[in-house]
Amino acid sequence: MIDNPADNVTGSSQPVTGIDTPASVQDVVRLVRAARTAGTPLYPFSTGLNFGYGGKSPVLPGCRLVDLSRMNRILNADQISLDNPVAVIEPGVTQAQLHEFLQRHCPELGFNVTGSARTTSILGNALDRGVGYFGPRREDVFGLEVVCGTGEIIYTGFRGPRDKTVCEFPPDHPRDEGPLAHSHPYGLGPMVDGLFFQGNFGIVTSACFRLVPKPPCQVALSLALRDEADLGVFIDALARLKRDNLITSVTHIGNQARSHASLMSGMVAYFESACGFAPARARAEAEQALRLIAPGEWTSLGAVTGTRAQVRACLDEVKRRMRGLARVKVMHTELIERAYKLTHALRFLRFGRANAAALAAIRPLHNLAIGVPTDAAIDNLLWRFGADGLTAGELDKSRCGLVFINPALPLDGQLVRRIIAALKDIARSYGHELYITVNIETATSLVAVINLLFDREVDAEVEKAHACARALLAHLRAEGLEVYRARADMMAEIVAHDPAKWEVVRRLKQTFDPANIIAPGRYNRPD
Repeated sequence: MIDNPADNVTGSSQPVTGIDTPASVQDVVRLVRAARTAGTPLYPFSTGLNFGYGGKSPVLPGCRLVDLSRMNRILNADQISLDNPVAVIEPGVTQAQLHEFLQRHCPELGFNVTGSARTTSILGNALDRGVGYFGPRREDVFGLEVVCGTGEIIYTGFRGPRDKTVCEFPPDHPRDEGPLAHSHPYGLGPMVDGLFFQGNFGIVTSACFRLVPKPPCQVALSLALRDEADLGVFIDALARLKRDNLITSVTHIGNQARSHASLMSGMVAYFESACGFAPARARAEAEQALRLIAPGEWTSLGAVTGTRAQVRACLDEVKRRMRGLARVKVMHTELIERAYKLTHALRFLRFGRANAAALAAIRPLHNLAIGVPTDAAIDNLLWRFGADGLTAGELDKSRCGLVFINPALPLDGQLVRRIIAALKDIARSYGHELYITVNIETATSLVAVINLLFDREVDAEVEKAHACARALLAHLRAEGLEVYRARADMMAEIVAHDPAKWEVVRRLKQTFDPANIIAPGRYNRPD
């Protein structure tokens, strides 16, 4: 189906002139220097699985793609330990790769996973300020190695060669960095790391990534709001739980469309495989089971971690505060497996198989809450669009249409409730349902992940979805709000909305990339 390698699920892409696949930082330097001489714009990507934001597509036509997926080394693999919980990774290192490495070599450590595919790039997501299950990915990354548009290599923090008379590591030699390189994130003088997050000043070729010691006890916590009218109160109560460190992960608050979509394909698969139902009956059973098991409009998922005593005390306090407001369910691996075994044995009863199917579908989501990457979210999309023969990394080859419109929001429950109601009304006027997750990512910040789904093979549906997305953005801006992460096809609108800010960004671009060859137009003026 895909002829242009930049085609992707947003239904919007730009033509490209070719693709390069460097395997080392030296390869990237050579590419950039040659491109600068020739005046060829480059568009780098890590693994290209930036689903719903533009994938591999440049902002402007005529770019040459730079696929960094071959740069997939964990540069300090032999040094990672519980006492040194930092991985120095290249952009091609995926969630699955790092998870499997840690399971083999240091199972006491985990990391901040996202709900996207196992084969997504850790650095690619972090550099676009993605949000993981433990917090904003931006906070996990420091000590960057960057090839700027001039072809020079710069290092942030205390990274870089120990010998300060050289500006880069000799090729094919062990990297000799100082003792502060992978441990002290701030360096000396101005911190320039932030310029390379949602920036187009250079190509990040490696960075330090914080790992997380696994706590002695961790449980997932589901809180189902009893009355939709109390959404604002619910958000404020969850924010206080976050601020008081009673919920230690990001708190995800999903609407029914999101929650049901997250479980549907797993439940259908259970009914087909474990109960022998035909596809039509399996789907009908799944829909009926979801109405029974998850009838509410809003459900929150988070994690509580610590010692057993700490977790027990936190759960008691969460239950006390949520009494009358939300139904609280505590989940841990052993409990899920015991409940599944029991309900699976009772699958000849409708109630038994409904719960068994839900538990089968919940398993990967529970794993996410405790730090195990999964393809479940992407597999649900593939199933929905009749492409379940594809892998999660091949979503762009399906007819699935997916666009995100993700606002940053104030931690004000009533305002968020009002904004969401208005966005739902706008979407309905375009014939769309919104899939919404509100994420309390830190003690002071909240973002919403909102997407539209459509059939990418139908031109009218693509056009309608993008018109709806523009209307949603216009409403957010009328309320004084902005997105925290943008699609490739949105960049012109982003820049036009605040020309003074982006003029400053463009002047910085002239320092790091005066020929404007690195990802022109991405989070910057195109000229």
